[in-house]
Amino acid sequence: MSDIIVNDENGTDVVQYEPQGICAKFIQIKIKNGIVEDAEIIGGCSGNHSGIISLIKGMNINDVKSKLSGIRCGSRPTSCPDQLALALNYYIEQQTVKA
Repeated sequence: MSDIIVNDENGTDVVQYEPQGICAKFIQIKIKNGIVEDAEIIGGCSGNHSGIISLIKGMNINDVKSKLSGIRCGSRPTSCPDQLALALNYYIEQQTVKA
């Protein structure tokens, strides 16, 4: 998996992820108490990214992960939503290890 960085900014975890196999170059997700506060996807289809972000704001990270995981983009084995789900999966695993 590519580099994932999790920073704490005033009680909000900020997940920064360099996705693989998609047009997007960078994904950032802000999470507070297991809820997506905001997200940003740099590169790729900005209209699609805006739609995805609008839909996931306020959602539980487990729900987002389950809805987006496994989505493909054309013939690619992954997609921007799938890569976002992978970043959330990594974050969830790290939170479990901390506990």
